Amino acid sequence: MGAALGTMTEIRELKTEITGLRTDLKRFIERANQQHVDVVLADIKKEYAGLFADHQVGTAKTDLSAHMVEDCAMRKTCYGVFMEFLENSAQHIRDGEVSDELIQSYRDRMKVLRKKGPYDQCGTCFTEVGQLFEKQVSLMQTLGIYRKDTKTTDGVAEIPDEAVVKDLLEPVANAQRFQIVKALATGTRTFSEISQLTGLKGGNLLFHIRKLTESGMILQRHERGDYIITDKGYKTMITIGELHRSLSI
Repeated sequence: MGAALGTMTEIRELKTEITGLRTDLKRFIERANQQHVDVVLADIKKEYAGLFADHQVGTAKTDLSAHMVEDCAMRKTCYGVFMEFLENSAQHIRDGEVSDELIQSYRDRMKVLRKKGPYDQCGTCFTEVGQLFEKQVSLMQTLGIYRKDTKTTDGVAEIPDEAVVKDLLEPVANAQRFQIVKALATGTRTFSEISQLTGLKGGNLLFHIRKLTESGMILQRHERGDYIITDKGYKTMITIGELHRSLSI
């Protein structure tokens, strides 16, 4: 009897030890995955930061020319001011890190410029500039250059419904897309490997990959290159995993 009780005690202790090892292993895997993401993103930032910055400036020139008010005497002057603003902000894409204070300083500068706008139609041009700047900020976040201070996160009531659904929930609310992001969390994948993993081919697979790239969940290293998860995509998967575990208890 005593031997049996001793054996049961040993089994319980062994189970406790195994549980602890599983937890440690899970944390190790998560850290290893994050290190993989950080290394890949660092490589991308180093090699392609200049291209990203130049692309943002090129896009700004095209979009401003197309969407600024045509019949305005200040168009040429404002175009120069706006492009200087966007060129300066785009240069920070080359930086290793961008602070909340820096981003806010650009937003404050935009407010100051807006107050100087003498016409009602100025709102059209400033809206376009604001959207172009926020695209730069989004790219900085995707590359891990800018990480918003979580201490300033809005409450639940302040969560923007449409933006969260479109850019966060909808991209992974599909079994194949979720499968793609989960697979990329552990390593890069080629188009062929993703096709084999999901069973999707050609245009069907491109549709889902485009959804994920447009939302900033994944990136393609270069044209026809491997696909990798972004900082946003990795954090999304980690958060979903933690939520699943908490709700399964």
